[in-house]
Amino acid sequence: MPCNWREGDFFYQEKADHAINFIENYCSHVKAVSGRFILEDWQKNDIVGPLFGWHRKDGLRKYRFCYVEIPRKNGKSSLSAAIALYMLTGLNEQGAEIISAAGDTAQANIVFDVASGMVSQSKTLNKACKIFRNKITFRNSFYKSISSEAKTKHGFNCSGVVFDELHTQPNRELFDVLTTSVGSRKEPLIISLTTAGHDTASICYEQHVYAKRVLAGEIDDPTYLPVIYAADPDDPWDDEETWKKANPGYGTICRKDYFIDQRNKARANPSNINTFKRLNLNIWTGAFDAWISDEEFMRGAAPLPSDEVLRKLPCYGGLDLASTRDLTAFAMVWYDTDKYYLKVHQFVNSEAVENRSSGGGVDYSNFQRDGDLTITEGNVTDYDFVKAYIVEAHSKFNFLAVGFDRKFSTYITPQLEDEGVPMYPFGQGFYDMSYPTKQLEMAIVAGNLFHGGNRCLRWQFGCVILSRDPADNIKVTKNKNKSYQMVDGVVATVMAFGEMLKDTERMDSLEIFTL
Repeated sequence: MPCNWREGDFFYQEKADHAINFIENYCSHVKAVSGRFILEDWQKNDIVGPLFGWHRKDGLRKYRFCYVEIPRKNGKSSLSAAIALYMLTGLNEQGAEIISAAGDTAQANIVFDVASGMVSQSKTLNKACKIFRNKITFRNSFYKSISSEAKTKHGFNCSGVVFDELHTQPNRELFDVLTTSVGSRKEPLIISLTTAGHDTASICYEQHVYAKRVLAGEIDDPTYLPVIYAADPDDPWDDEETWKKANPGYGTICRKDYFIDQRNKARANPSNINTFKRLNLNIWTGAFDAWISDEEFMRGAAPLPSDEVLRKLPCYGGLDLASTRDLTAFAMVWYDTDKYYLKVHQFVNSEAVENRSSGGGVDYSNFQRDGDLTITEGNVTDYDFVKAYIVEAHSKFNFLAVGFDRKFSTYITPQLEDEGVPMYPFGQGFYDMSYPTKQLEMAIVAGNLFHGGNRCLRWQFGCVILSRDPADNIKVTKNKNKSYQMVDGVVATVMAFGEMLKDTERMDSLEIFTL
């Protein structure tokens, strides 16, 4: 009996069986495996059966909205496509309009393409339906996928909406447009099958919280079916029992060797642990992934070797030039057999110091006393100080390359090149930053990077959060809501590390480069 059952609700087993039999007789697998789509017990008992079996006392279906939150690799696309086809052809609704929606057109087409494949592989459906590029028609009804442009979707009169991966919606506009487009239908159904996200300001998190409250009995909404499969945040993420708990298809749809492979990757690269938790255990992580802990950073707090020792080692630099209010950072990395030495010096103007020292407890004067920061007079960082520092360092150490951000570089970079400093532009996007960021992380976690306990850099590592693109590339960023937080020294370090990685003559001898 559902958590929101009330007097007068009736469960019609024959109607639930009608939906289940339709899916199992007319729908098939179209990716990875082949054959008829035989529903698992959890798919029957938790989703399909309740959606089409429970009715109100007036005879209409009970549920209008179904929120399913489930880890990836549990067959969301196939189930979504099968339900969409049942709403199109199995309910005999005149003029049905079924819509597939997602964060972008490509994502929406994933479910639609699976549905098209199911139609093509069924003699009965293929005879009754016509397949077009982004539409399937059945009599005077249709099922189609749409783009994420909400402003062009106000004319729909939807009888069914399938939201795939609701956590990818950039805002709530499309969700609001489509969920209000069903008002004239007697038995509309909106179903969202999604993995947990990381943005707690999103429409998906709003639905997540609402679903949890319905499940807990805090909200009485008889039209809403919440289905959430997830581990608890305190469950051991790398334990098989946790995997089973979160994944109803574990061992059948989800393969054990997939989880072992993903676990091993996360263990080797800790920045992937939160991704593992979110995608494979359905645990909402923060807005971004946590990165280096203070304990891990301080493993490298031993004093650096003397300049006499460092001048004999290859040196690579990274220069992150500031805007008016940010810090300018220059990082130097030396490689010595199986360890790395890092020195970062930063520059900031006095007005920025006065504006920021009161925010977040940051006192730049302490960093200056430590010798890791130079404060220049005025409201703009004096690049002559930056230039002088780099030129002096170049005269002492064996610079092989200095990477720099093209932004704000037009003044200082030509002057440094005139002084013989080997300057190379370094891209700031995911493509250029991801690999050195991951390798830097591995060096720190392994305890192979030594920085002398630089307090300014330590503070900035504590400010870092990772931004991640769909291809699992990462780059350093910061919390934009906390303006006093800075990560410039970390970005400069990543660029210096990146320039070292480009030195292919040494690459084969470095264990850190083995993925």
